[in-house]
Amino acid sequence: MSTRFVPSTAPVLGGDALWIAIRGMDVLVRDHGDRDELPTASEPSELGIAPVRSLYLGELDGVPTRSAELPDDHVAPDGMAFRSLRDLYGRIDEQLWTLAGRAAQLVEWDRTHIHCGRCGTPTEHAPGERARRCPVCGLSAFPRLSPAVIMRVTRGDEILLARALRFPGSMYSVLAGFVEPGETLEECVAREVGEEVGIEVTDIRYFSSQPWPFPHSLMIGFTATWVSGDLRLEEAEIADAQWFTRDNLPELPGRLSIARKLIDDWL
Repeated sequence: MSTRFVPSTAPVLGGDALWIAIRGMDVLVRDHGDRDELPTASEPSELGIAPVRSLYLGELDGVPTRSAELPDDHVAPDGMAFRSLRDLYGRIDEQLWTLAGRAAQLVEWDRTHIHCGRCGTPTEHAPGERARRCPVCGLSAFPRLSPAVIMRVTRGDEILLARALRFPGSMYSVLAGFVEPGETLEECVAREVGEEVGIEVTDIRYFSSQPWPFPHSLMIGFTATWVSGDLRLEEAEIADAQWFTRDNLPELPGRLSIARKLIDDWL
């Protein structure tokens, strides 16, 4: 059964709400063993929690949805547990997982913009929009979003996969990098490939995108084709990079990521 989420800053009053309670970047869930459930209640006290702050997120199939920021030392009530977003993937519906990621990012933004970055005055929520505004100097702070490109590069029947220094174990993945001010997404693809592995690419095409709440990125996927150059690694970031064929693949990323979707699509 499909669900539809409509974001909003105008609260719907009364009745039960879906509560996405966040401790740090972990999500509070009802623990049902092999699956989890996001809790509903009319008030957070019914769940045994007392939020530091709360945001109205919108409606999920007509059900009001709210975030609840919890203290770092908050202990999960009986029958409930805190899950990291990575651990939560696959334990709830994917759309609910995406909504939990949205809540975690908004809670992080809300608690890190309590004071104005220009003059230090306590900020207030701006009516009618998702922003915190300074009542003294007027500076508005909107939720932070960091766009990053992620690209599948192929050469004939080979795919380029790399192992970043930060990757766990022996996992390899496609290349990725953050967009710099003043450049297009396509320029970023070409620049990042050139910087990280020293080759040139062509035929840069959009693939798909994915919100990535680790902590507040938007991953924008592309495909590209090798045109020239030998692999020359940026040693400060890349431990290894190789051309792989379909019958000779290394350990790959988990299926939750757009990186894996790019690789599976090629396969």
